Amino acid sequence: MDIQVVADRAEVSERVAALVAGWAAEAVAARGRAVLAFSGGSTPGPTLERLARADLPWERIHIAQVDERVAPDGDPDRNWTMFGERLFAHAPIPEANRHPMPVTAADLDAAATAYAVELATLAGDPPLLDVVHLGLGDDGHTASLAPGDPVCDVRDVDVAVTGTYRGRRRMTLTVPAINRATWIVWEVVGGGKAEALREALRGDRVPGSLIRREPAVTVVCDTAAAALL
Repeated sequence: MDIQVVADRAEVSERVAALVAGWAAEAVAARGRAVLAFSGGSTPGPTLERLARADLPWERIHIAQVDERVAPDGDPDRNWTMFGERLFAHAPIPEANRHPMPVTAADLDAAATAYAVELATLAGDPPLLDVVHLGLGDDGHTASLAPGDPVCDVRDVDVAVTGTYRGRRRMTLTVPAINRATWIVWEVVGGGKAEALREALRGDRVPGSLIRREPAVTVVCDTAAAALL
C-alpha cells in the first residue's frame, strides 16, 4: 500500500486528481476506454474540479458511482448532483459515458441488479473497474458500507441497497466489486478521520478495513488525518 501524506485538503485534491488522470490515461491506452467510479460526500468535490481540467480523451472515459443516496433527481443530497456541478459542467464527457445509480426506481433491489449489469457491459463480467475512488467517514464507513449494515457482508452481488444511514437509504458497490478494481485510491482529509483511518488500514473493527491493502492501493491524506498512522 502506498500512503502519501501531504499538507492540506488542497494538496490532497491535487494529488488524487493527478493519480486518477494518470490511471485513466493508462487504461485508455491499454484497452481503448476507462471506467472510473467515484464516491460521494463532501471530500471529492475539489478533486473532481481538478480532474475536469486534465487533458484526457474524455470521449473514451466513463464515469460511474461508488455509492448514492436514495433521493430525487437534482436533490442536493444526491452525489450525482455534485458530479454535475463539479465535473460534468467543466469536462466534455459525453452523456452516454455518464452512469448514475438508478436510485429513483420504485424497486431499488431490481435497480441495483440493473446497475451491476450496466457495469458488466462497460467493464466485463464480473466488472473490473479501472479506478475506484473511496472516502472515509469518521465512523470508518467507506462507500456506503456503514457499521452494522448487512450490506458489509454481501459477497454474491456487485451492487446492493443499504438500510437507512444518516437519514437516507443508499445504493453502493459491494466489497467484492471494490476490491476487484485495477486501482483503488482513498482520499481522506481532517483530524476527525485520523482514528478511522488507522482502524481501516491496520484494524478490523470498521467497514473500511474490508477493503484490500494490496496491490495497487494508494491512500492520499493530509497531515491531520495521518496523525495516528
